[in-house]
Amino acid sequence: MNDTFFLKGNICHTPVKDRLDVHEGAYLLCEDGRCGGIFDAPPPALRAVPVLDYGDCLILPGMVDLHIHASQFAYRGTGMDEQLLEWLQKYTFPEESRYADPAYAERAYRIFADAMDKSATTRAAVFGTIHRDATLCLMDFLEGTGIISYVGKVNMDRDAPPALTEKDADSSAFDTFGFVNAAHKRGYRRTMPILTPRFIPTCSDELLSALSEVRRAYDLPVQSHLSENPEEVMLIKLLMPEAAFYGDGYDRFGLFGGDARTIMAHCVYSSAEEIARIRERGVWIAHCPASNMNLASGIAPIRKYVDGGLRVGLGSDVAGGQTESMFRAMTDAIQVSKLYWRYHDHSARPLSFSESFYLATKGGGSFFGQVGSFEEGFEFDAVVLDDSLAPHPQPLTLQDRVERAVYLGLDRGGIREKFIRGVKRGLDAGTS
Repeated sequence: MNDTFFLKGNICHTPVKDRLDVHEGAYLLCEDGRCGGIFDAPPPALRAVPVLDYGDCLILPGMVDLHIHASQFAYRGTGMDEQLLEWLQKYTFPEESRYADPAYAERAYRIFADAMDKSATTRAAVFGTIHRDATLCLMDFLEGTGIISYVGKVNMDRDAPPALTEKDADSSAFDTFGFVNAAHKRGYRRTMPILTPRFIPTCSDELLSALSEVRRAYDLPVQSHLSENPEEVMLIKLLMPEAAFYGDGYDRFGLFGGDARTIMAHCVYSSAEEIARIRERGVWIAHCPASNMNLASGIAPIRKYVDGGLRVGLGSDVAGGQTESMFRAMTDAIQVSKLYWRYHDHSARPLSFSESFYLATKGGGSFFGQVGSFEEGFEFDAVVLDDSLAPHPQPLTLQDRVERAVYLGLDRGGIREKFIRGVKRGLDAGTS
């Protein structure tokens, strides 16, 4: 494909959270992998630029999944009658133990990568397991999808089954050094390592300290979990009584924003003090509404975070969430915000559709840089969606069509093309 081209269709994006911008029958310019502007017609100087005409299709920014567990994809949709800590013991840890077997890891991660390839997701932050070789296998498959991703080898040295408990802090950190070195040597173009302490209940102070050294040595970003479940929050007080609050436990070891670009998933029970630290340190919150419902964790006060100017994106959180679809994550985010408004806080307005769309694109995309919008200079990630799969008798505005496509889940079967950094999926990428 040429480095410069137009996509023609119905261009829809959210440069700001309060408005879905739509451009009917417009031309979206890609120049060397970045957005070059939206035009009603090609300017005279660009009339020789090739045009990929997608007719009446919707052209949307690629979706960004800020929190997904690749190793849990195999059992998604099961165990949804448990709460978090029990669910981990009954379902998650037994499944993740299987990834010690390279053959199993290869089969499972191939399925995961194929599903992600077919999805509307173009960027993702992904958890593996404690197993270095299996996580590198995951990175191999994700590299083949063309998706831009951060992938983490999980660290755990306490309070997990023996098969998933690393020998000690030093060996866990040493294995992580090896994982990062191996990832760099493989020369991935799209797939990057991220430091991944699972959460404080499974990470000793010694391990967090050692991982802090790994982070500084490689200037790695960080991903983990924060204030997801009431029992989990209580457990932190017992395990780390010197911490002022859950997030402070990470911050004491330099693993909570600032120089360490950090994603914390959930934040359902973050205190005012914790929220202030999140804002101060510039931590990204991955809001995972499906998981919070399925595991009965609660409802995150997303209105408070959005209006407070915090960095917020959406996560599917498979397998706490039952699907990798970011369209479903958008609708779930809106719906749970309505429940929070109705039953918890009447001053907390529910999310609008444009706000939820923004979180799934530009909000989460900010973790990756200028991503998630068609503004000039942003990286060119786009999904071409054919919404004619769900015919309708009445006239609809473009705004109506986008909202309808999301609520009806037309990312399953309706994706015509996917472009990531200006590359049409499958042309220069391998297959998963």
